[in-house]
Amino acid sequence: MWALARTDFKLRFHGSLLGYLWALLKPLSLFLILNFVFSSIFNPMNTGTRYYSLQLITSLMLFGFFQDGTMNGLTALVHKSTLVTKIYVPRWIIILASTIHTTLVFAINLIIISLFFLWYGLWPGLTGILAFAFYIVLTYGLILAFSFMAAPLFVRFRDLVQVWEVVSAALFYATPIIYPLTIFPAHYQSYVLVNPMAFIVHYTKMALTEQQFAGLGENALFAAVVALLFGLGLFIYGRLEPSVAEHI
Repeated sequence: MWALARTDFKLRFHGSLLGYLWALLKPLSLFLILNFVFSSIFNPMNTGTRYYSLQLITSLMLFGFFQDGTMNGLTALVHKSTLVTKIYVPRWIIILASTIHTTLVFAINLIIISLFFLWYGLWPGLTGILAFAFYIVLTYGLILAFSFMAAPLFVRFRDLVQVWEVVSAALFYATPIIYPLTIFPAHYQSYVLVNPMAFIVHYTKMALTEQQFAGLGENALFAAVVALLFGLGLFIYGRLEPSVAEHI
């Protein structure tokens, strides 16, 4: 598993002039563009948003982790078709390795988040950091749940890549990344938070920059939903995995 994840990580930047630096430069470039465009719109005078830049960089990194992880998990079995058809490797290892590779990239991106917090002189506190770690685990749980559901389906339905690209782009704008949740009336905010990534991103921003946290019941319910989705993913994978090799 580790060998596959490490190889994927190396191949991702193989042949590029800057190599591993792209793991930092790509999300940082997107941040600089969005921050330049939107910081003058969602500024403290308009929305009451403090530390907009910190919230934006954290949200981009976290959603990018989800987006890359789900796409890599979706295509894992097809991209490693030689392993599937020619030698015996437990196929769940292939899927899991693809998500570990994405986690390695996200771990590098955490360096950028840390440097930004140091630059702004903001210490999120131990509780905020623990909340962030909790939401990272939940994000990874969503990635795994989706990957185990979608990877064996993608073997049969290759259009899923295009479909998921559109859906993930829609999720990006449905998640309070470039805008604060407070731009919606209070009675609509709960509907926005039905989106799992909206819940994670919003409360991560609040925990790290505002020391505001979701209630224990809300977090427990959300964790239970992620666990349920993960169980569903394993069930679907178990039903479809035996016929993967003949359809790949």
